[in-house]
Amino acid sequence: MLQLGNQLFVPEHEVELHGIRAQGAGGQNVNKVASAVHLRFDIRASSLPDEAKEKILAYSDQRISSEGVVVIKAQRFRTREKNTEDALERLRELISRATVRRKTRIATKPSNSAKAKRVDSKTRRGRTKSLRGKVNID
Repeated sequence: MLQLGNQLFVPEHEVELHGIRAQGAGGQNVNKVASAVHLRFDIRASSLPDEAKEKILAYSDQRISSEGVVVIKAQRFRTREKNTEDALERLRELISRATVRRKTRIATKPSNSAKAKRVDSKTRRGRTKSLRGKVNID
């Protein structure tokens, strides 16, 4: 069971993990051992609540395909176990970031004293600027 938040859980059978060969430098061992992990998670077929599925599918992330499958490739570490943990942690982070509930904004009004201060400063500034005009000598 993969715990995503306080109420969100994903059964392990819904997450596909495949071992693949890692890319990059590493000598002969990199050609023999499948230490990288390829994680696939089908959002639409998962047991997540419908509201969470919609939020995740609407989330803009390049790891979510057009079919609604999250694909994560983990090859940061040398062992498959650590890469598996890394991939699951990245899936947990992606889902939690996509399903976070934003605080609703409460509209506020400026107080009467704030309005009065604003108008007072504007009139004071206007008087200062009016004194900068041309001087008429008659």
